[in-house]
Amino acid sequence: MEAQPEVGERSPLLNADRGSEGIPIELLQENRSRWRSIRVMYLTMFFSSIGFSIVVSSIWPFLQKVDKTANATFLGWVIAVYSLGQMIASILFGAWSNYRPRREPLVISILINVAANILYGYAHAPPSHNKYYMLFARAFVGFGAGNVAVVRSYVAGATSLQERNSAMANISACQALGFILGPALQTAMISIGQTGVSWKVIDLELNMYTAPAFLGAFLGIVNIIFIIAVFREHHVDELSGAKCINGNIQGTSEMRENSDGDIDLVAVVTCNILFFIIFFAFAIFETIATPLTMDMYAWTGKQAVLYNGLLLVGVGVESIVVFMTTKILSKRLEDRLLLLKGFVIIFVGFFILLPWGNQYPQIQWTEIKNGSNYSSADIYGEPSIVAWNFLSRSSDSVDAVGCPVQQEWCQHIPIIHLAQYIVSVILIGVGYPVCNVISYTLYSKVLGPKPQGTYMGWLTASGSGARTLGPAFVGQVYPRYGPRWTFGPLCGMVMAATILVVLMYKRLVGFSVRSLTLQR
Repeated sequence: MEAQPEVGERSPLLNADRGSEGIPIELLQENRSRWRSIRVMYLTMFFSSIGFSIVVSSIWPFLQKVDKTANATFLGWVIAVYSLGQMIASILFGAWSNYRPRREPLVISILINVAANILYGYAHAPPSHNKYYMLFARAFVGFGAGNVAVVRSYVAGATSLQERNSAMANISACQALGFILGPALQTAMISIGQTGVSWKVIDLELNMYTAPAFLGAFLGIVNIIFIIAVFREHHVDELSGAKCINGNIQGTSEMRENSDGDIDLVAVVTCNILFFIIFFAFAIFETIATPLTMDMYAWTGKQAVLYNGLLLVGVGVESIVVFMTTKILSKRLEDRLLLLKGFVIIFVGFFILLPWGNQYPQIQWTEIKNGSNYSSADIYGEPSIVAWNFLSRSSDSVDAVGCPVQQEWCQHIPIIHLAQYIVSVILIGVGYPVCNVISYTLYSKVLGPKPQGTYMGWLTASGSGARTLGPAFVGQVYPRYGPRWTFGPLCGMVMAATILVVLMYKRLVGFSVRSLTLQR
């Protein structure tokens, strides 16, 4: 019997012609077209990630520049509407891609993104209510980013089970690279200055705040050109042949009869819950980094942004390495086992952040010395202000460093040592990317040959919802109760997720494996 060729990016997989074992063989030309299309999806994810991160660090000063009535509360809405827009659009675009060619929702979503970036760049132009134009712009940028569900559903359907872990890892790596490069591009544009250049004929102002948005619009146009010129629809039938690799059955010809079987909805819901917890934990980590380090180590705002920025860049690079390592490990270990280990690492990372010892934070007494008056309303009065007041601190008052005296917990909660914080960052930088890529891969395998657009939309929506609720949780809990009540419940959530993986371990399997098991 003739041996089958090894499967890889350049290995033939599918065609109407069949080999000696009845397994479809893909022509080289079709293989190249399929992988070109997949790489266009990598590019789409990369550009989408840049579009989100390229303006994040400049939203607050630009908001203050275009509308003096904007406050920190409104900033919270401007940041949150991105995730809300993406959450709604993910479901809509995902369902659209199930019934129409994926090129349609991809192009339309990117056009929305381009228009929203241009609106953001022109937020200064209207005579009044400029802050609302920024709000709408960020909402529609997030709405356009809902095409993430389409991207992942396409890659899931255009890859064999052998290829999927690698392809999903590549998508996540492109996403991480975009998050790293976006702030770097924003920093490079600081040289343009706050005034920049203007063209009054079209009321254009190109400065350090608007240039990133216009660059995002330009990248969107480039992305559309690639989708129209290069992208083609491809689908791999994962139930067409029989092969078992490391205990993972890749499908049999007999299972084709069961390809119309029901999806395990319990496993689907479980994956969505796990995905929510993954993103909720990371959203809290991102949100709390600056205020936590300012409180614990008496850093100024500039120091906190600089040091945490360097740490986050390090985490981004670390994540890319972990994504690539996960591709290798997934060939040796089951997806659900990798997911379980990822949650354990995340749990340890947050558990380390629980304060201990008898050393306490430096108190920010300078506020009292300067004669500032505080009432309980400053901390507990207005929830929306509480959520964003400590997140938008500035370093204008150089002497005001340390833990604010109005946060009563500063006087009786021990400090989180710098070594604790750095070790925690490293561990979360390992656990998060593992859980991220494996959850997508495992979810696509649970869904099997069914159209995955709608389901991927729900998964993306759960992540967007977590990114919306995470900062709100931090804003309400951290100023009032401190790091113990912030990280304690979070450790409980991650532990619950770990237990859930153990309880559902037998159900977190691919559609093909489940179909074969039901046959027996």
